[in-house]
Amino acid sequence: MALRIDFTNMMADVVTGGIDTASWGAAKREFPKVHAGLERRRKAGELGFLDLPDDEALHRQSTEYAKKFVGRFDDVVVLGIGGSALGPIALRTALLEPSWNSLDPKVRKGVPRLHVLDNVDPRTIGHLLEHLQLARALFIVTSKSGGTAETMAQYLVVRDALQREVGDGSHRHLVFVTDPEKGALRSISRDEGITALDIPPAVGGRFSVLTPVGILPAALVGIDTDALLAGAGDMARRCATSDLSKNPAGVFATLQHRADVKLGRHIQVLMPYSDALRDVSDWFVQLWAESLGKHAKPNDAGVGPTPIASVGATDQHSQVQLFMEGPPDKTITFIAVDSRPSDVEIPKLHEEVKELGYLGGHKLGELLDIEQRATAGALARRGRPNMTIHVEQADAWHVGALFMLFEIATIYAGEMYGVNPLDQPGVELGKQFTYAQLGRADAEQARQEWNMLPKPDPRFSV
Repeated sequence: MALRIDFTNMMADVVTGGIDTASWGAAKREFPKVHAGLERRRKAGELGFLDLPDDEALHRQSTEYAKKFVGRFDDVVVLGIGGSALGPIALRTALLEPSWNSLDPKVRKGVPRLHVLDNVDPRTIGHLLEHLQLARALFIVTSKSGGTAETMAQYLVVRDALQREVGDGSHRHLVFVTDPEKGALRSISRDEGITALDIPPAVGGRFSVLTPVGILPAALVGIDTDALLAGAGDMARRCATSDLSKNPAGVFATLQHRADVKLGRHIQVLMPYSDALRDVSDWFVQLWAESLGKHAKPNDAGVGPTPIASVGATDQHSQVQLFMEGPPDKTITFIAVDSRPSDVEIPKLHEEVKELGYLGGHKLGELLDIEQRATAGALARRGRPNMTIHVEQADAWHVGALFMLFEIATIYAGEMYGVNPLDQPGVELGKQFTYAQLGRADAEQARQEWNMLPKPDPRFSV
């Protein structure tokens, strides 16, 4: 098992406009200071995600709960948004069979379907509740604060539906994932005897996939959570060095930061050549954007790259034209899967037709790998920097390693940009305006500010 980053195509020796040798040498000399910044945060108790691979007690909260309910539920439904939902979605896509929820129960061997409600669109939620057998469904309500408006609205809708369907037993169809001590969900848990699992105080939402946020739904549907944490632990150990040449997360963060601030590559694309890993990109987008898009100093213009999710080979036919010949403001990071448990051979049919004959005898996985290498090479030839993260397989161990790689890289990048990668002040005002319009009691100041905003002007409407 291994994960490695090939960044040959990021360097000026290979790619016109890449990172030159002098700049990379300076980065190596500066990295010990960056690593020391991470260590300061860790010692201050701010980086709880680094401890998750070795937190056996927290892991057992999920696995022991899952063991109690084997065979009891047909559907597991995660209620959450942002980091509470993107991690479980990525795990489902990566580590369950394709179209898992559509498979016959015999094919799933009685393992539940896994749904993730990551929005409050009434069409989606209403449709799911209408078609679920609520008496055979478990709902995981995930909110560290217990006050996330979207998740709490989902919970209230679900709780009402459960009470109407199963009566006094509704609490047995609920499990909360929240702060260990405080918040509305913890209070309801204590009052009503609803099981509540912990999100450690030092683990923020977008860094929480390896807490019960992701581990509980994974355990309930039979994903190997031991392997997931083992892969994450291996990556954490590899990144515990101030030697940049040996630190994968440091390499990723340094390359992206240098490309952004030195080369004007402000857009950073993550492009797995794997359907299984496609939702890892969406998870990464939230992690990278919400952590790094900040004001480094009061009243400055703001810093931070713009992450974009893509997937190969699909987006060769939509986005790669832009990557190749559009503005030279992007880096592309490919994720390549080096081996697969199975492959499909392309039949040797229509061999006399030149557009088809050359394909016969090859395999679909081989074609996907060749297209990834061809795209990387073509981009490099056109002066477009790119790198490739190689994972041996798209399995639980390597998915855990990817999660930890990107989480540690985010902390390093925060040090480089001079921002706090653990907060999200830019979303707070929108939350307060939402509370104000919904009539929340403690939102009076936001309500006054909202009422001062200009009203829609008919001159500017068509």
